[in-house]
Amino acid sequence: MLTAKLTGEGLTLFRGDRCLFDGLSFALESGGLMLLEGANGSGKTSLMRALAGLLPLEDGVFRWNGEDVQRDRQTFRSHFAWLGHRSGLKSDLTPLENLRFDVKLRARNTTAFDAAFERLGITRLRSLPVRLLSAGQQRRVALSRLLLADVPLWLVDEPFTNLDRQGRELVMELVGEHLDRGGLCVMAAHQDVDVRGTVQRLSL
Repeated sequence: MLTAKLTGEGLTLFRGDRCLFDGLSFALESGGLMLLEGANGSGKTSLMRALAGLLPLEDGVFRWNGEDVQRDRQTFRSHFAWLGHRSGLKSDLTPLENLRFDVKLRARNTTAFDAAFERLGITRLRSLPVRLLSAGQQRRVALSRLLLADVPLWLVDEPFTNLDRQGRELVMELVGEHLDRGGLCVMAAHQDVDVRGTVQRLSL
């Protein structure tokens, strides 16, 4: 991956009459994980949603490689993958159908799907309707989107939700490999995170 840098400068965001953060700034470079910390409702998810363009800021700017992301939001979207705390899967579709729908604008082949399913231990589930899968299995299907996206920036909100110990370890392994390739990751998590690479903590 190319060297990349994400910064936030003077970020201010309100939820109703409540200020979640004011004048917040950060800088994250290739190979780095930024771990968002804080109690429920402190603004961790809101910060990521604002970065993804889903919430407007009161003030401040996000920059990707020095450029204001708001000036070309569509191009910036092509550089990140989003994993919310909900899986966001269509329950009547199979995992394979969900992924084909999710990446239809990006060139991927069946081999890529197969590799992602195998890595996440869900190959045998690929043709079952998602509604028949457990919450943990659905989470693994959602995680496979990250492997297929081939983008430098991962935005992951509570990635360990509904996962057992083995699943949590797999997430940290995948994130570590992403950072090794020069990727960046912004993560909100309540559990301890142990990944190889540069980790910085941002308290909200």
